[in-house]
This record gives sequence, structure tokens and C-alpha cells, in this order.
Amino acid sequence: MLFRSSTLAAAVSCMLSVRALVPVPSPVPIVTNAPQLAAQLKSAPSVNDRLKLLLGDGSGNLLTGDALRQVTVFDFNNQPAGSNGGSILLATVDNFPMLTNLGISGAVSIVEPCGLNIPHWHNRADELFTVVEGQLETGMVQENGFNTLIQTELGKYQATVFPAGSVHYQQNPTCSPAVFVAALTGNDPGRSDLVTSYWMLPADVVDAALGFPDTIGGGNIEAWRAHIPSNLAAGVDTCLQACGLSRFGPTGSVSASVPTSSWSPTSTAASAPASGPASPLWPMPSSLTQNN
Repeated sequence: MLFRSSTLAAAVSCMLSVRALVPVPSPVPIVTNAPQLAAQLKSAPSVNDRLKLLLGDGSGNLLTGDALRQVTVFDFNNQPAGSNGGSILLATVDNFPMLTNLGISGAVSIVEPCGLNIPHWHNRADELFTVVEGQLETGMVQENGFNTLIQTELGKYQATVFPAGSVHYQQNPTCSPAVFVAALTGNDPGRSDLVTSYWMLPADVVDAALGFPDTIGGGNIEAWRAHIPSNLAAGVDTCLQACGLSRFGPTGSVSASVPTSSWSPTSTAASAPASGPASPLWPMPSSLTQNN
């Protein structure tokens, strides 16, 4: 038994030593000339020509080292910063040219406690959505004729599907961060945020569609538009309260991530209806991210 124990200890020590010798892959910045490179790749007559253009040095030699990693590795660690709601980084032909003509793309998102990925749809792609850390609640509405809300609860390594054109959202109902990976069936999937797109319509169209002509009109619609979020937002009041979080900073002012020129602690009461829609985005959350 002593021999076995000492042998096991030696084996573990050896494994740890070997692991310590394996270097951690270095960070990879996002390609800065991706659109131009993707345009060149699209005009290549064959797959081989495309690979030579992407992976070659122009002299018939394969790129090596960091130069090769730059065009073959997409680093989702380059998450945009500055939001309490979370962040999304989407790999498409716009920032990862290797996806050109492959018909695929993907995203990794960190959803902070109570964070909400606001209702949106993808114009040109189906989505396989997988939670890899924490848990998320999702909702989806497909189309007229089958416009029932389909809700799911996902834990670690559980997945669901959002067909192209379906309006869907994800909400983190817990006090711990969640992470999801999205695989999309197009290298340029597109994204349209429901509220953002809707409030771009003319004021009289919005009035007629909502049936609130006495509440929202030309005089205050621009004030409403100022509160439209991008992608991820700090979400539902009940979750924020349970986690001891707030949409506001410690002094009662809005988070620095929202431009103070378009928001103040008193502006919501002045510009919003007395009883707004039953949505986590009313009043306007303090924390937003880039529009991917």
C-alpha cells in the first residue's frame, strides 16, 4: 500500500509538473482589417485560393506563430467592458474573416446577475443557444399564426433553439453571472432589437400601433427614444432587489454607462407614461452594452 501511495504521489507530481510546462495560449486581438480581408476572400475563385490568401504570406509560404493565430483564432475574451448588465461578443465575417462563405458564426455572452438580453431576432440565421455557466430563462415568439410565448429554463450545458426571425430574449434570474454560447447558421446573421427598431418608426405610426395617442406623441417620443437600451441591460426589479442590486449608483445617480445628457433621475417621470408596459426595460435600466 505504501508503494502504491508513493507511486500515485509521484504520478500526480509528474502530471502537475508537465502541466506547469504547458504555456497558456496568448491573447489574440480582433482583426482590424477584417471587412477588407473578407471582401478579398469572397472574390477568390476556390476554397484553396481563399485559404492561400488568408493563411499565406503572399510568397507562397504558410503564416506562422502569432501571425497565423491572428487569422485562425477568434478570442472571445475580448468582451466589451463597461456594463452592469453583461456583454456579448459575436464572431462574424466583420471581425473574423475565416468565416467567409462558411455559413456559420457564433457568440459568447456574459450575463451578469439579473442581466437581460433584450428581445431581438436574427434576420438571416437560426440559433443554437447553450448555457455553459449558471442558468438563464429564455422566451421566444415565432410569428403570426403561432404567436404563443414559449419559455424555457436552462441550466449548465442545456440548450434551446431560436429559429431565424423569431423574437427571443434571455434573462439571468440569479445573483451569479451566467455565460452562454450561441451558434448561428450564417456568417452574417444580423440582429434587430425589437424595442430599438420599433421606436425608430414615425411618431404617428407608434401612436396608432400602441393605441396611446394621448400618452406618447411628437412632443415626447424623442424622450422615449433616449431610453432605448442596447442588447444587455440590468433587468427585473424583483431580481435586483433579491440580489441587493440597483439600477442606480450609490448616490442615486444613473450609472456612468448611460450618457447623463439624455437621462436624469427626474426625466423618466417627466417623459414616460404613468403606467408603462410591464417590461424589465421600464424604467430604463442603467447598464447597456454594444449593439451586437
